[in-house]
Amino acid sequence: MKGARLVVLGVAVAAGGVAAYLASGNHKPAPEAPKAPVVQLETVEVLVAKTDLDRGQVLAAGSIGWQTWPKAAANANFITKTARPDAIAQFNGSIVRVPVAAGQPIYDPFVVFAKGSGFLAATLPQGMRAVAVSISPESGAGGFILPEDHVDILLTRHDKAAEKASGTETIVTDTILRNVPVLAVDQTVEDKNGQKVAMAKTATLELTPQQAEAIEAAHQMGTLSLSLRGLVDSQSPNPEGSGADADKAAMHTVSFGVRSLTMVAR
Repeated sequence: MKGARLVVLGVAVAAGGVAAYLASGNHKPAPEAPKAPVVQLETVEVLVAKTDLDRGQVLAAGSIGWQTWPKAAANANFITKTARPDAIAQFNGSIVRVPVAAGQPIYDPFVVFAKGSGFLAATLPQGMRAVAVSISPESGAGGFILPEDHVDILLTRHDKAAEKASGTETIVTDTILRNVPVLAVDQTVEDKNGQKVAMAKTATLELTPQQAEAIEAAHQMGTLSLSLRGLVDSQSPNPEGSGADADKAAMHTVSFGVRSLTMVAR
């Protein structure tokens, strides 16, 4: 029995010694696994829009600025701070040609320097013309036509040939141009039954020279009105009645008795 007690006592003493050694912190810690090297992403400062920019807007302080951009994702069209450190000052006062979302990089073709010209002339695409058409709430979709919308142009006229044949008044309406972009709409505030209402009297449209001539001729034949197109319809790749190139648009002739007018269907 005494021998067994001595064995148990020896084991207890040994365990206590091991515990004391571990508590003293003299043992060596296990070596840590090597850490993977941190890859530093190379970046550049890119000129971007700080706010949403609308077509025709004049750039001012705070509209654009520098933003850190991964160098691998920057293409040659981006304006970088290293290449053009004075770009913000250079773009100040320029006019936006196309809508730009906040955070989107700015390209040189996105803006134009008017150099004294009006913003409309500065933003008008090459080869196109701005033509004003008189409208009313009845002929302009109730005043809901706004810049950047697309419209069809309708001509309402007396059909002289039908009236001569039947002896009764005959009025017809033809769609003479389709999917025409609206550049601007003038609006004046009028008092209607004690309420202030915004009324548009003129819509400025973007047309080819041939379409501009057709509109002016059609204006002498009858009454022009605008039919507002839906957003999906106007932005489809090939809207009804439009062609890929305005100069290759289909031609059709609308006859008015002894007079005829050649229209360009956009």
